[in-house]
Amino acid sequence: MGKKIIVSVINDLVTDQRVHKVCMSLVNMGFEVKLVGRHLPDSMPMDKRPYKSHRMRLLFKKGPLFYGEYNKRLFLYLLFHKSDLLVSNDLDTLLPNYLIHKIKGIPVVYDSHEYFTQVPELVNRPRTQAIWKKVESWIFPKLKDVFTVNDSIADLFEKDYGIRPRVVRNIPLKRDKIKSSTRKELGLSEDKKILILQGSGINIHRGSEEMLEAMKYIDNAILLIVGGGDVIDILKEEAKSPELKEKVIFKSKQPYQKLMQFTASADLGLTLDKDTNLNYRFSLPNKLFDYIHAGIPVLATPLPEIKKIIEEYDIGDFIPSHKPKEIAKKVNQILADQPLMEHWKKNITFAAQNLSWQNEEKELIKVYKKYA
Repeated sequence: MGKKIIVSVINDLVTDQRVHKVCMSLVNMGFEVKLVGRHLPDSMPMDKRPYKSHRMRLLFKKGPLFYGEYNKRLFLYLLFHKSDLLVSNDLDTLLPNYLIHKIKGIPVVYDSHEYFTQVPELVNRPRTQAIWKKVESWIFPKLKDVFTVNDSIADLFEKDYGIRPRVVRNIPLKRDKIKSSTRKELGLSEDKKILILQGSGINIHRGSEEMLEAMKYIDNAILLIVGGGDVIDILKEEAKSPELKEKVIFKSKQPYQKLMQFTASADLGLTLDKDTNLNYRFSLPNKLFDYIHAGIPVLATPLPEIKKIIEEYDIGDFIPSHKPKEIAKKVNQILADQPLMEHWKKNITFAAQNLSWQNEEKELIKVYKKYA
């Protein structure tokens, strides 16, 4: 076996496609990989993978006690398990990885999936935000190998610390064809247009509430929401209103292959994050690339990184605002313009060929080959 790598993340591992793709790239390079995370009460079982995994069951599920417990448990796990390289994903796993790096002299690679100190959960909690910023500002300047998910976030880190991370976007693997299922097999309407909003973080300020309201003014279409997040229960209550009856379908988190079957069955993919914080402003969400690889056009908020992709490949359009009636007007215009939809679909085929993990991982391999 090759050198041992322990990859750590704070989620439950199952739906984190970026980390899975990184682990697969490392396995293909000859490393022996173990992925460490946590187990939640609603966690799906891990599918069979060519690397090991370990999920910790914690007493606390959120808040300061959760982060404290997880970091302590992760520190102890890394302390008592042999590895030749540590890979930390996001700021909430960086401290234990860095401490073990100092104690045991093991090199550490950091992969920041977002501009963590500006996530919505922190921007209105200045004391908690200050703690995370202090951790980041202490460790980040000392790191040698850092990745992040797009150029805008790389710019922010370079401005903060004088270090520019390497950019590896979270793009799906190039596949010959997504395993297809009919709408009937998926329990979906066969005679209406389907708009899909997917993700494991369907949270506040991500446009889902306004999209639901917009469905009142959109005819002959269904909104399919696949995934989870902190506004799902609120959305389900809203969807019970008479105007939305039979216009909204909810599906829980799905294994990736199943998720992509739902995505490929849709007519239009939605990514509607609001520009309420730096993390959202400069996001490049996984769902954008999933829509591209599923072959469906995109309707999005014109945030910089998203706008750059959609305009470069000409594969969709943008909402003029988050006012529900304006969203509905734009959706109705798109769905009525079949030639435009076909034009976008042709361009998406080209975009999916260029935007693949096989191309993206080349930057990652440059770094990890020095540890092989």
